Amino acid sequence: MSTSDDNTNETFVSHLLELRTRLLYAFGGLLLVFICLIPWASDLYALLAEPLIAKLPKGGQMIAIDVITPFFVPIKVAMMVAFLISLPYLLYQAWLFVAPGMHEHEKRLMLPLITASVILFFLGMTFAYFLVFPVVFGFFSGVAPQGVAMMTDIDKYLSFVMGMFLAFGVTFEVPVAVVVMVKMEMVTIAKLKEIRPYIVVGAFILGALLTPPDVVSQFMLAIPLWLLYEAGIVVAGIMSKGSAQVEANNG
Repeated sequence: MSTSDDNTNETFVSHLLELRTRLLYAFGGLLLVFICLIPWASDLYALLAEPLIAKLPKGGQMIAIDVITPFFVPIKVAMMVAFLISLPYLLYQAWLFVAPGMHEHEKRLMLPLITASVILFFLGMTFAYFLVFPVVFGFFSGVAPQGVAMMTDIDKYLSFVMGMFLAFGVTFEVPVAVVVMVKMEMVTIAKLKEIRPYIVVGAFILGALLTPPDVVSQFMLAIPLWLLYEAGIVVAGIMSKGSAQVEANNG
């Protein structure tokens, strides 16, 4: 076997060992946070359920259909919270793995984009929790027929809010997606402005598909999606001008 083949094999093995190390660190950090949160799992679920509880009629409550649900659902919430708390650390471990193989200009672009992605995802979840949930649950509580008590299963509620968190978290990533597409020259800023009407229509279609069937919550997803698209165009334009200025100075 040639020396080059030996070097290739050694490099491959070293990458695998590095990947194993980063995965162990990531899993260990996530597990540690999760273990620390277990004693407060029920409190975390109570906090998650507060937007619905606040909109139920006086004396209203949630229910658990399955016997094991009261135990496993709070544990799921603790796992979700542990993941969110650990997310910066998990991304840092991923960064340590991929950064050595990246060029300097790629590092300068990726680090701000990753940071912005995390912040925007958290902002999307915060927007859903504090602004969207009270409106949605107030609507459903208000339209319940006379004599019908609204008592939601805690597991189904968790599935609902997880879907909403994901929908709004991904929606708030739109500026990052726009910037990446412009920087990779997949699309121009002029083209993004040209297709603006289609984006607006698509935003309202997504709002109808991803949110409950009430007009207010659909608008609360569609309008931020549109505004974030516009913000992405603005940021991409600023970054493009900055890059052009740097190239002109270097030239």
